[in-house]
Amino acid sequence: MDQQREDVHTSGIPVVCLSCEARHGGVCGALDPSQLTELSRQSKRRDLDAGTEVFGQGERAPGYANIIRGVVKLSKMLADGRQQIVGLQFAPDFMGRPFSTESAHSVEAATDTQICAFPRSVIERLVEQSPELEHRLHEQALKELDEARDWMLTLGRKTAQEKVASFLHLIATHIDPETSDVSRFDLPLSRADIADYLGLTIETVSRQITKLRKDGVIAVEHNREVHVPDMDRLARYAGMD
Repeated sequence: MDQQREDVHTSGIPVVCLSCEARHGGVCGALDPSQLTELSRQSKRRDLDAGTEVFGQGERAPGYANIIRGVVKLSKMLADGRQQIVGLQFAPDFMGRPFSTESAHSVEAATDTQICAFPRSVIERLVEQSPELEHRLHEQALKELDEARDWMLTLGRKTAQEKVASFLHLIATHIDPETSDVSRFDLPLSRADIADYLGLTIETVSRQITKLRKDGVIAVEHNREVHVPDMDRLARYAGMD
């Protein structure tokens, strides 16, 4: 392996990057210490309150970002003003499309979120220098494509109960990459946003959450904190193999 690709505990890696989860699991893991140093010099940590818009649909995105913590929602606006949530992103996902001049979606912090933002010119230069970075970005794009196809199945074929259970399973397994305990989490979306994301009514979402709670599949505290005593059982309710 390249001598520059040193262990995380050795010298050469910027201090701000050492404990960054996005570096370990995200696209930054493809960079060597000198490239990380170049990126860190021009990057900036930003704390976003829930509801903060990062990019607007059709706007020129000034740069890219890694999600450090929190949940980001992607939405599309129709010509008549209707809005549809088309995706969610979690740490350590990469936000933005390299070499794309416009944001195809509205990108908004669904929860209090922290991102590491950097100029587009830096990433595009590093992509040209690092085949491994290009490969990592390609892998993420394919992962998002696979997830979108899976979600098409959820929306098109699953029952209302399976849709809600699938959503809860998605959040449980993605919301906090730093913990091995996926059994307890806060819902990152309101009931209205969950309904929008699943193509259901708010009333149907509430009924299905109540049914899952009565069946003992989940417990709900303070209206948003969810506890899943048995993830395999939740997966069965979600119609997963």
